[in-house]
Amino acid sequence: MFSRLSRPSVLALCAVPIVVLFVVVGAAPLPYAVAQPGSTVNVLGDHQDRPVITVKKAPTRAAEGQLRMTTIVATGPATDVDFGDVAESWFRTDRAVLPREAVYPSGDSDKEIEKRNVHDMVESQNSATQAALGYLDRDPKSVDVTLRLADIGGPSAGLLFALGIVDKLDGDGSGGDLTGGRTIAGTGTITGDGKVGPVGGVSLKTQAAGRDGATVFLVPQAECADAKSELPDGMRLVPVTTLKGAVSSLRALEKGGKVPSC
Repeated sequence: MFSRLSRPSVLALCAVPIVVLFVVVGAAPLPYAVAQPGSTVNVLGDHQDRPVITVKKAPTRAAEGQLRMTTIVATGPATDVDFGDVAESWFRTDRAVLPREAVYPSGDSDKEIEKRNVHDMVESQNSATQAALGYLDRDPKSVDVTLRLADIGGPSAGLLFALGIVDKLDGDGSGGDLTGGRTIAGTGTITGDGKVGPVGGVSLKTQAAGRDGATVFLVPQAECADAKSELPDGMRLVPVTTLKGAVSSLRALEKGGKVPSC
């Protein structure tokens, strides 16, 4: 014969599997990566004691303001992220929880990921140079552009590289700085014909930009909503779809004209 358990006892017994579940989940690694705002680099200046953009065979102009490319930093593919890490990050505006495979394709080793990121950065630099010289109607044989940015990978600096080249070569002959003396940040991939594409992690990149003094952020138009979600106070978003449009917006901003907004 079974004795009848009181209701509190039943509830206590039922709770045991749930407690065990939380203990197991809390200790087990989860298939996520945690990202946060990374570094920013002024493409018009130096990085690690070397100019980011070097131009030969053509006159250049000195920059007055800054064009800062932005990054995010994510936990590595071999880093175990547990339930506590995920739970804490969900409630922080300076963190983002992403599926690990969205950041690091399954099966790739650390070395493979690093190699791919370097390849993407080189391709981004080549596309940026092609887009900038195409916009300026310059013969690539008459202008020698070198881009250097160590320890940073991926394609998301393409737009800022292209703008930096245009600025250094004084694209419209005005002699004026594209930035108007401001600190302008942004992100976006770029194709050889000047089309700007989305990159991800924009809400974290705006925070990195605000931390480093930017007051204007160039964002791929498709990511306006993400950029707005954690926008630092006083920062102005300028949506872009092409290199030509980005240059036009910066010139309008400098002259007090009409500038697109998200």
